[in-house]
Amino acid sequence: MESQRCKGARDLLPDDMERFRQVEDAFRNSCLNWGYREIRTPTLEYIHLFTAAGTLTPSMLGRVYSFLDWDGWGGERVVLRPDGTIPAARLYSENLADQKVARLYYITNVFAFEETGRENREKWQCGVELLGDCDRASDAEVIALALEIAGAMGLAKPEIKLSHAGILKALIGDLRLDGDSKAALLDDILEGNWQAFAGVKSKNKEVVNAITSLIKLKGKSSGFLANLKAMPAISKSVRNEIDGFAAVTALLDKMQIGYSIDFTSIRGFEYYTGLCFKITSGGDRICSGGRYDNLIGLVGGRDIPACGFAFYLDTVTDKVKPWSKQKAEKTVSVKASGESAETVNAAFEAAAAMRNVGLIAELNFCGNQLQARWSVSVGTRPASLTLVDNFTKTRRKASTVGEVINIIGGFNKLAT
Repeated sequence: MESQRCKGARDLLPDDMERFRQVEDAFRNSCLNWGYREIRTPTLEYIHLFTAAGTLTPSMLGRVYSFLDWDGWGGERVVLRPDGTIPAARLYSENLADQKVARLYYITNVFAFEETGRENREKWQCGVELLGDCDRASDAEVIALALEIAGAMGLAKPEIKLSHAGILKALIGDLRLDGDSKAALLDDILEGNWQAFAGVKSKNKEVVNAITSLIKLKGKSSGFLANLKAMPAISKSVRNEIDGFAAVTALLDKMQIGYSIDFTSIRGFEYYTGLCFKITSGGDRICSGGRYDNLIGLVGGRDIPACGFAFYLDTVTDKVKPWSKQKAEKTVSVKASGESAETVNAAFEAAAAMRNVGLIAELNFCGNQLQARWSVSVGTRPASLTLVDNFTKTRRKASTVGEVINIIGGFNKLAT
């Protein structure tokens, strides 16, 4: 039968949902432990919210789902949210602006049009926003939290790369380009085309040289930042941005958080104003974030210091082993040895007793789904419980559910 699923849409099967809930729970638990509180924003937002923030440049408008919210006489153009941070910023400016500091997190879907339909058009994000923060220490806080979450999700060897939108934007400002040339250059950089600097026509050649050196920078190079700051063509605004970046890296060093510096590692930094970072695992980007001190002002509030990050769940969940496979040692398939109401009820009671002590018990009346190490056949006569170890293919008789639980518990202790 031909698929009826929409192009670019994805069904989440039981294994997918296990992984999804696993990473969602790890994310939520870490956020709560750090004092963050959950929010949820509408799926529909006014499109001007994103154009005002700079996220939807003219070249990107074709990548979102937008339509006219018609009321009979006129209407506003709305969009299926393509981003999680901007709606969170709007929520803060409209509802929580009286709070000195707001620590917020969300788990949400975002939408982006991809014309071939081979890539997902609906994606999921877990995001954190620290609004009204205390600047450099907050940059370190969100990085430390993101790394803790990556570990809690079970992701292998997360690596972090740092960049700084403030330094890049200040240097571009010092090129003294006309409005159209500057806009075109920024569009190219936002698309990841760092070669665009090679064609820049500016009288300030020393700044061009500084930018060229900056985008070639790789590795942990605090000394390079000091040398860049000492260049005669570097303006005071650029020096201030370098000082801020160096202060954060010094704090990360004190916290023994490893990182590398790569200015070309960021992409789509429209509303970022300072430090930016991304985290990879197995070569894939799983998280990115940074500082955006002007965003609240762009969506209707007043400018306040702010920073945050988002995990990309579609990438993350593909890297996580489902709970059912991780917990096969503690998973039991329970079935009745007959079809009478008495034996079926005995199977329900046995499964409930196993769950009460932390085992995963699946009733197997129609064929088991979970990967279970253990199978138990439950009868109603004394000594009528049969326990099978599906790993070793050994079989044992037991007279009570408690005896079965003790046997399984003993094996689990040996396994750990």
